[in-house]
Amino acid sequence: MADELDRLFGRLVEALAEAGPGRLATPFVAAELYERLVPYRSNRARLNVATHQDYEMTVLRLLAGERGYARLEPVDVREALEREIAATNPDAGLFRNFADAQVMINRIAAERFLKGERVFAPPAPERVEPEDADAELDEDVEEVEAGPVPRSHFSLDESETHTLQCAYCGGTLPGARKVNFCPHCGQPPSGELRCPACGSEVDVGWAYCVSCGRSTGFE
Repeated sequence: MADELDRLFGRLVEALAEAGPGRLATPFVAAELYERLVPYRSNRARLNVATHQDYEMTVLRLLAGERGYARLEPVDVREALEREIAATNPDAGLFRNFADAQVMINRIAAERFLKGERVFAPPAPERVEPEDADAELDEDVEEVEAGPVPRSHFSLDESETHTLQCAYCGGTLPGARKVNFCPHCGQPPSGELRCPACGSEVDVGWAYCVSCGRSTGFE
């Protein structure tokens, strides 16, 4: 069941998609979130938050990167919000001190929300291997026969936005050069999620590697 964080992220995705093509793939300043895109007064009923403090706490959770819905830059600001979330009595409005911080929406989560999926948090990457070559060929034939899949009105197609994003952290990738690793989180654009220190396979959401104990640099 969706909670206030899910509802805030969903409303933010809707507002960005309605703002025009490419907005979902374009970073924006944190102040735009609570001042223009999803302000408290006009959204408290849809977010189902009882008080303004509840609303601010939800914004703080989103900007701190909870559930991987958004990524805040610079890193030291994001870490400051993460520490505040973990505090016994957090200052729910701390994010207002960093109004100019850049926010990037997680592309995978946004696409899942726009497709109407009940759970739209970014899933852990999975590898699916065909049983044999004939099975792989059959799958290709079925895809051709089925024809193109209709795209959502708010599609995040890269050919339309001309902006590439990391599938793990949502960070913007440089489009003028070959990208082997994300400059924000150090992960490859596709394939297994790897520990940046020892290269062991890890899952989305792991803050530390189970093999070497080093920080992965993402949650």
